[in-house]
Amino acid sequence: MPRSTQLAGSTSTENGAYHALLARHDAMRLRRRMLSPEGGAGARAAGEAYDGAADQRVIKAHLELVGPFEELITQLYEVLFTRHPALRGLFPGEMAFQEAHLARAFWYLLDHLDRPEEITETFTRLGRDHRKLGVRPAQYAAFEEALRAALRMRAGGRGGAGLEEAWVRMVRFGVTAMVRGAEAALHEPPFWTAAVTAHQVVGGDLAVLRVVPHETFRYEAGQYTGLESPLLPHTWRPYYLAGEPGAGGELELHVRCTGPGGVSEALVHRAAVGDEVRLGPPKGNLTLGEEPVGDLRLVAWDTGWAAMKALLQEVDRRVRMSPGHGVRRVRLFLGATDVAGLYDTEYLAGLERRRPWLSVVPVTGGAPGGEGYGRLAAAVTRAAAPSGGRVLVSGPPAMVRAVGASLARAGVAGEDVRHDLLPTGAEFGHTAPGAVPA
Repeated sequence: MPRSTQLAGSTSTENGAYHALLARHDAMRLRRRMLSPEGGAGARAAGEAYDGAADQRVIKAHLELVGPFEELITQLYEVLFTRHPALRGLFPGEMAFQEAHLARAFWYLLDHLDRPEEITETFTRLGRDHRKLGVRPAQYAAFEEALRAALRMRAGGRGGAGLEEAWVRMVRFGVTAMVRGAEAALHEPPFWTAAVTAHQVVGGDLAVLRVVPHETFRYEAGQYTGLESPLLPHTWRPYYLAGEPGAGGELELHVRCTGPGGVSEALVHRAAVGDEVRLGPPKGNLTLGEEPVGDLRLVAWDTGWAAMKALLQEVDRRVRMSPGHGVRRVRLFLGATDVAGLYDTEYLAGLERRRPWLSVVPVTGGAPGGEGYGRLAAAVTRAAAPSGGRVLVSGPPAMVRAVGASLARAGVAGEDVRHDLLPTGAEFGHTAPGAVPA
C-alpha cells in the first residue's frame, strides 16, 4: 500500500476515534444537565417512570395557545438560528421539508405520550439515524432553549409555567432516547460515503444507480437507507436497497424523479459515474427474519419493487442453500399506472421461469391515489393464502394504506402485514421510500 494511502487511512481512523470521544463527552454533558436538579423536576432518562399521559392532557388542553405547529416551528428555528448561527449549516437551504418533519415528530410525541415505551423505541432508532446529520447531543440543549422561547412568544404568558414545562418534558423524553440511540451506534459510521459505479436512466424519469461504499455497509434484504446527493447537502431522502451486495459490496438503488430541484432530480438527471453520495444507516420493517418463508405475498408499486427484488433474491438464496427451507409459495403483485410504468421486467420474467415457487401478478390501471390503488388492493386480497402467511408492502403511503385496509376488511391479522411508512422515516408517517417527493 502506498505510504500516502496508509497515512490517509490512519488520519481517517484517528478522526473517527476523536469524533466518537467528542460525541461521548457531549452525551454525558447533556445527560448531566437533564438529570440535574436545575434541569427541572420533569427531567428523566428515557425508560424511567414518566407520567406522559398527564403532560398529554396539559398540552392538548392548550393547543390553541401555541398552534398551529407550523407557526410555532417557524419561530423556533428563527430563535435557534439567531442565537446559534453556526447551527444553520446543519440544515438544508430550503427548510419547508424539515419544518414539516418536525411538525410530524411533535404530533407523534403528543399522540403517544400515554405510551412512553413506544416513544423510547422510536426515538432510539431516530437518534441512530440522526448521527448522519452531524448533530451532537449538546446541540439538543440549544433546541430546547429555542423551543421555550417560541412557546413563550406563541402563548404570550397564557397557560402558565405548567404548559411550558409539559412541552419541555415531552421533548426531553424523546431527545434522551435519541441520545442513547446515538451512543449505542458509536461502533458504526454516522454515514457511509459511496462512489457511483453505474447510472442507467429508464423511461426518462427513473434511474437505477449502483454504488460502492468506501466502508463495509451491512444490511438485510428489504431494508432502506437515507441518501444524500452532494448537490443538496443536509437533504436526505429514503430509498430501498435492491438486492444483496454484489461483487465488491456494490449496492443497487431505484430513484424516480418526482419534481425539479430535489434529491430525486439530482440523482436521476445530474448524477454520473464517479460521483460520490452518502448513505445513512439501514433500517426498515420488511426483513424476513429467521422464520420459514412459508406463503408470502409481496406487494409493490413502482420503485417499491426495489425492496421486493431484494427479498426475492434472499428467498432464492435460502432455497438454494437449503431446498427444504420451508418456502411454499411466493406471489409478487407489482402495480403501476400503466404497462409503461413497469420496469426491470426482463429480470423478473427470467426469475419467474426459473423458480417454480414464484408467481408474478402485474396490476396496471387507475391513477395513483387513495382510490387509484383499488385494483392492486383487490388483487392482493383475492389471493389470500389458505394458511395465512405474511404480506409485505412497499410503495407510496396511500397505496400501503389502501392495501392494508383491504386486507383488514378481509380478516387478515394486522401482525401479518408489514410495511414502512417512513419518518425519516417510518416513525412519523413520512413518505415511503421509492416514492419520495422532491
